Amino acid sequence: MSGETTAPAEPVESRPWNGHGQEPTVWTWPAGDRPALYVWSLNQWRYARVHARQDWPDGKIVYQVAVDLDGSTTTVSRSYPWPQPGLRRAHGSQSAPSDSAPPVLTSRRRAAVIESGGS
Repeated sequence: MSGETTAPAEPVESRPWNGHGQEPTVWTWPAGDRPALYVWSLNQWRYARVHARQDWPDGKIVYQVAVDLDGSTTTVSRSYPWPQPGLRRAHGSQSAPSDSAPPVLTSRRRAAVIESGGS
């Protein structure tokens, strides 16, 4: 991920659901076939596996990811609203996400896609 002329801002994290109002719908993928994002951190794009997607009643989308923010190989869990300039799509999943039970790997092509709405 090179060729940037100006660096994007570090992505802004999302606050968790506070128990008030309608709970977001949470989608998960099988561990062996999760989509991924790139997260801008410390002047580099960092690879981040998506663990879940939250679809909020107001239309907001939040991705929960595991990411090494500083290159130390220590991964941390973060939640980021989508889209924003500090996030980019790395790749999608071949499996459909589940909102109720543990997801199962499928052979469906491009069943779960992260839209390319971030810059």
